[in-house]
Amino acid sequence: MKTQSPLSRFALLALVASLAACSVLESDKIDYKSAGRAPTLEVPPDLTQLSRENRYAIPGGAVSANAYEAGRANAPGVPTAVSSLGDVRMERAGTQRWIVVNRPPEQLWDTVRDFWQENGFLLTQDQRDLGIMETDWAENRAKLPQDFIRSTVGKIFDSIYSTGELDRFRTRLERTPNGTEIYVSHRGMAEVYSDARQEQTVWQPRPVDPELETEFLRRLMVKLGVSQEQSQAFAASAAPTPSATVSNVGGQPVVQLAEGFDRAWRRVGLSLDRTGFTVEDRDRSAGIYFVRYVPPNPDRKEPGFFGKLFSRSPEASAPAKFRIMVQSQAESTTVSVQNEAGAPETSANAQRIVQVIADDLK
Repeated sequence: MKTQSPLSRFALLALVASLAACSVLESDKIDYKSAGRAPTLEVPPDLTQLSRENRYAIPGGAVSANAYEAGRANAPGVPTAVSSLGDVRMERAGTQRWIVVNRPPEQLWDTVRDFWQENGFLLTQDQRDLGIMETDWAENRAKLPQDFIRSTVGKIFDSIYSTGELDRFRTRLERTPNGTEIYVSHRGMAEVYSDARQEQTVWQPRPVDPELETEFLRRLMVKLGVSQEQSQAFAASAAPTPSATVSNVGGQPVVQLAEGFDRAWRRVGLSLDRTGFTVEDRDRSAGIYFVRYVPPNPDRKEPGFFGKLFSRSPEASAPAKFRIMVQSQAESTTVSVQNEAGAPETSANAQRIVQVIADDLK
């Protein structure tokens, strides 16, 4: 009987490995640490291009020490250790959750930054002055099949495995009179075929995953000193979702919420983070988010993989700047759009922005 050569046996293993990638995925785990360097992708307008750097590298460069949201001057210069386990809690409105910590942002910033790096991410934004940090695009390797083939060949040739999905997370720290509110928002991409012969692929946005947001918030609570049991109890707690409707007031499209300013402000801010707007600044006392937005172009042709390697991508539309106004009276809030100068916006872009916010708030 003729035996197989080592090369033939390896070829057979490689073939089996490629077929194994289509097996059932373990979707109940999170492991971004083992993700390899992602390729450069064509991403939707106003989404930062994927990092070309190794995701294990520690991001360099100085972090701004400028004050953000008032009160920085009176804060301690060096972060202090956790003195109490009872100063962290999670709040919820529908599918939206956030953490409330009775500590100033200055005591939390480095801990939150370390948290994301420990979870396998490189930070592409690290803006202490604005209270915003954002991860690079990363792959959840726990979704890959955990079978015998991958445990052997996959350890050597791990790059042949891919989930076809990427995630990034934005974290926003907002100062409050009693401490800090921490928001984590998810944005996802999925690789899909762009032609009938399945020879070319493009990356397209996929729906926000509130469960991923909740899981990272829960893990962050543990990092801040809460026990596993307490964090799980917070994450499992439920809260009703206030209604969000789109209407027209004085010829201007608006979102109307049946809730007061504080909760509406939090929910609108998280929706902006989730849906891809770039929040450049915010003024809570005036109820204004200053954002950038790129209107979608349905006629834009997306190149395939090889087209991206050998040709330059089409230039995206220049981003437009808007103000998102959050105005409340008792337990009723109206969300509207203004142009960069502060005048009411009634264009088609305003209608789209209002609809995107309302869809996420529902």
